[in-house]
Parts: sequence; structure tokens; C-alpha cells
Amino acid sequence: MAQRLDRINTFLEGASRNRREIISPEGIVLEVDVANHGERLIAFIIDFFFWMLATGLLYLMLALLMVERVSGAVATTIVLFIAFLLRNLYFIHFELASQGSTPGKRITHLRVIDRGGGPLLPGAIVARNLTREVEIFLPLGLFFSQPAVSSGAYFWYSAACLGWVLLIAALPFFNRDHLRAGDLIAGTMVISVPRRQLLAELVATETAYAFSRSQLDVYGAFELQVLEELLRRPLSLETSQVQQQVCRKICSKIGWAEPVPAEKTAEFLQAFYTAERAHLEREQLFGRFRADKSELPAARR
Repeated sequence: MAQRLDRINTFLEGASRNRREIISPEGIVLEVDVANHGERLIAFIIDFFFWMLATGLLYLMLALLMVERVSGAVATTIVLFIAFLLRNLYFIHFELASQGSTPGKRITHLRVIDRGGGPLLPGAIVARNLTREVEIFLPLGLFFSQPAVSSGAYFWYSAACLGWVLLIAALPFFNRDHLRAGDLIAGTMVISVPRRQLLAELVATETAYAFSRSQLDVYGAFELQVLEELLRRPLSLETSQVQQQVCRKICSKIGWAEPVPAEKTAEFLQAFYTAERAHLEREQLFGRFRADKSELPAARR
């Protein structure tokens, strides 16, 4: 199944997703798309912006309330503690409340899940987010603290802090599931959950197009899934052009003599999808399954 979906993505997009199969404790096989590095980086940048905005507003309120009431050292301690509290509560709260999605992850359609296929436990969420302190914020905090040491010692001190951050940041590039240290410790992973349009209306749609059995026999299950993925795409100029190309190929293959106007392309493809799906399901009931157009139905070999 995963290989077939990879073929569909390659056919439509020219590249396959990094897909994994996870077996749940109940023995159910779950297919997931692993989030790539770019998606995770964009989600983190969005979350970092929201966190900085919330932190800045809180600091402004505290400055107005506590001006000239505390010393500089106490104020610095309070600021650092609030920053620690906000950045951890931000990620932990949203991942607990939104089934593993922060605002940044929701915008980029990502989710945190348990690698074993079980429920995402609060302990795992807390562990993966507290680990971020050791991964990023602690070494960066030490780097910018600028201790009073000699120039040579400070160089090695700064190099060690930055080296630690770079080493940890590179970890997702050296494992197939793009796991950072927090994911390895907590037993989690980040997956892509793209929003797709439901195709129930495609099956139930009444249409003026009628196809013969010989025309429907031209294609198999793989081609039907390719067409389904295409019809699920959001409407755009690029999608419309691809639909027109696919429509011309289908008309040529099945011998459809009547030309299909450009504005009727989506309607024609939906009608063909509905008819082809019903035909393949009916054939499968009689033991005649066709994987793709290059394969004869099993009962006819």
C-alpha cells in the first residue's frame, strides 16, 4: 500500500513523501508521512514568533507594574524565569490541548504522535519539550551570558556552546524519521497531516456522462487512485492544467470521441472516477481485480 501511494505521489508531484508504517498496540498498521526538515523549521519559526510576541507583551506589563521597585539583579532573574516558563508552557500546553499540534504545527499541517502507535501521553510531551532547553536554549543562554574570562578561554567556551547547538540541530539529518533529541527521548515523531477534501460527493454525484464496460476496463486501481489524488487537490491554475492533460489522456485511451470543453474537465473527471470506482468494486466482487492498466484481471489470465 505504501509503495502504491509513493507511486501516486511520484506521478502527480515528481517526488515521494517519506512514509512510514506504524503498528499500533492493537495490531493495526498505520501509514504516516514523516514531516520533512523544512516543514518542521517553518513550524518552529512560527511558534517562536508567537512565543516572542507573548513574552514581549508580558514583559511590558511587568515593566509598567514593577518599574523602580526591584533591583537590576532581581529583575534579570524574574525575566529569565518568565522566559523559561513561557517557552515551555507554550509548547506543552498547545501539544496537550490540541492533540500534538502547536499553532505553528497547525498552520503547516504537522502533528506530534507516539512512535509506537499508541496515545500521545502527557509525560512524552513534557519530556520532548523540556529537552529543548538542553538542546538549544541552555547553550545559547551560556553563550550570550559572556562570562568574565580571558579572550582565549572565552573563544573555546563560545565554540563549545555553539558546537553543541549545531550538533544537536544536525541530529534530524542523520536518522530516517527526522527525530531530534527530544523525540528520541520521549518516543515521539512529527508527521505531516495534509488537509484533503472528502470524495464522498464524487461517488454520489449524478452525471450526464456514460461509459461502457470496455472503456472502464482500460484502467485499474492504481490509475483510479492517481485520479482520486488529483481530484483532491485544491483548485488552482496548475491543478486545472494537470486535470486538462489527464482528461485528454483518458479520452485518448478510452476512445472518447466527443471533445470535453475546458470548463467541463473537472466534471468529466469526477464522472469517470465515479464510474471507474463502481466498475472496479463490482469486478472485485467477482474475483476480478486489476492493479493497473498493464495488468489483466486475475480471472481473465
